[in-house]
Order: sequence, then structure tokens, then C-alpha cells
Amino acid sequence: MFKTFGGYVEIDKPQKGCWINVTNPTDAQLYKLTDEFGLPSDLINDILDQDERPRIEFDHHWTLIILRIPVIVENNGVPFNTIPLGIFITDSFTLTLCSQNNEILPIDKPSPFRDQYHEITDNINFILRLFLRSGSLYLSYLKQINKMTSLIEKDLEKSIKNKELNKLLKMEKCLVYFITSIKANEIVLAKLRNSKKITTEINTDLLEDAFIENKQALEMAQIYSDIQSGMMDAFASVISNNLNVVMKQLTLISIILMIPTLIASMFGMNVPNFMENSMWAMPSIIAGSLGLSFLGVMIFRKRQWF
Repeated sequence: MFKTFGGYVEIDKPQKGCWINVTNPTDAQLYKLTDEFGLPSDLINDILDQDERPRIEFDHHWTLIILRIPVIVENNGVPFNTIPLGIFITDSFTLTLCSQNNEILPIDKPSPFRDQYHEITDNINFILRLFLRSGSLYLSYLKQINKMTSLIEKDLEKSIKNKELNKLLKMEKCLVYFITSIKANEIVLAKLRNSKKITTEINTDLLEDAFIENKQALEMAQIYSDIQSGMMDAFASVISNNLNVVMKQLTLISIILMIPTLIASMFGMNVPNFMENSMWAMPSIIAGSLGLSFLGVMIFRKRQWF
């Protein structure tokens, strides 16, 4: 609990105008939210639902805003995902609720808004800063996805397995999550603009900045997604071609090895031939086998099969 949205002064009990940040709540904390703070339990469960869509709801006693924010996922194969962040606005306090720790409002670090060098007392200003910070974080994660994709591309050029292609598919999943969430956040921003709750010039400018940041993140995610879709089709063909090259080389090696085997089989038959009494029979057969094998290699190289 903080006295203001800047998070400068932490308090023990809620007071008018305070900010309460709740992350990964326990059952006891959830009971406190519904019993002591009077928040509806069904909406709290909606916020904690990983698939909840962004929206705005109004009531006589509170206003609820849900946006989706990007988070880092560990041990799941997909490096990034999006989760809901709920904001309850009442006459007495403003409460933010999220199902896990995040970089928008980290529970184990000082408030990210302390660098503003002044206390934030306007809850609309605080919400718009969350949208702006969310858009910036989307852009940051998109750059990381692009770097990861570049590393996967280098491995794919020489790969004959589907491992790298599966990694690329997981990057595509992240982009789909991002695009869907950013579009939904943009709808919420549009509703905030039409709600007539933004009355100050500072908040109007902040809203435009949030729109621009959100739009830039959406366009970047769509560009990366389009590139990866075409790239996955191309690299699927590359993997198939690499496998064909390996099979061709193995076939050519088998043909080269077949030449001395064929010669040895012919002269090893239990039938008379003109070399059975010659002391040079063995060296001649070996030399002939090597010569014909070398000739086969040269023919293949001339046809650029090797």
C-alpha cells in the first residue's frame, strides 16, 4: 500500500487516495479484497483468469479497467506471453491486481513511477502511464523476439531437423499473443478517450502518447509476424532440400563403394580366370578397383554431384 501512485511512502492501512498493488494473491488476501475492500469476487476471478479480455466496466461504487500486459514465461518453451492487469478505481483508493509478478508493476522493486520526481495523485494519469509503460514493454520484448529469431535463422540454414522450426513456431506464437492483446488494449484506450474522464491537457497528451506507443508496438508485431510466416514456409523447404542433399551424398558414396565390391565379387568366384596363377593378381585387382573408384569420383565431380 502506498500513499500515492508514485510509491514514495508505504502505509500500513488504506487511506483516501492511496494505491494498493496486489500481485499473485493468496486465498486470505483474496478474501480481504472482497470482505474488507468490498470488491466483487467474480470480477477478481476474471482478472486472475489468464484468458480474460481487456475491457472497462462502470458501477456506482467503482470503475474497473482490464488491460493485457506482456510477461516473461519460464520453462514453457514460449518465451513471452500476456496476462490481464486489473485496475479498480473507487472514491477511497485505487487497486491494481495481477496474477503474477511483472515489469509493469513489479512487486519486489520500488515503484517504476518514482523517477517522475513528483507525486502522482490523478488516477487517470496513473492508468494512462500504465498503458504507456505497457506499450514500451511490448516494444522491448519484440526486439528480443527479433534477436532470438535471427539466431534461430542461422541454425536453420544448415539444419535437417525440425527442432529449429519448432523454435520459430514458438516465436510466432508470442507474436500472435502480442498482436491480439495490443489490439484489445487499443480498444480500451479508445473507450477511455470517449468516456470524457480525461479533462486535463497533460492527460490528453499522455493518452496520445499511449496511442502512438500502442500503435507502434502493433505495427512492429504485425511486421515481424508476416516476416516469420513467410520465413517458416521458406525454411521448411530449406530443411527438405538439406535432407535431399544429404541423401544424394550418401547415395553417391554407396555407388563409389559398390565398384570395388563388384570387382572383388567377380574375381572371388570359384571359376577359372586368366589371373588365378599370377602373382600380380591381388595388386592388380586392388589397383583396378581404386582406379575405377577414382574415375567414378571424378565423373561425379564433373557433373557437380559431389
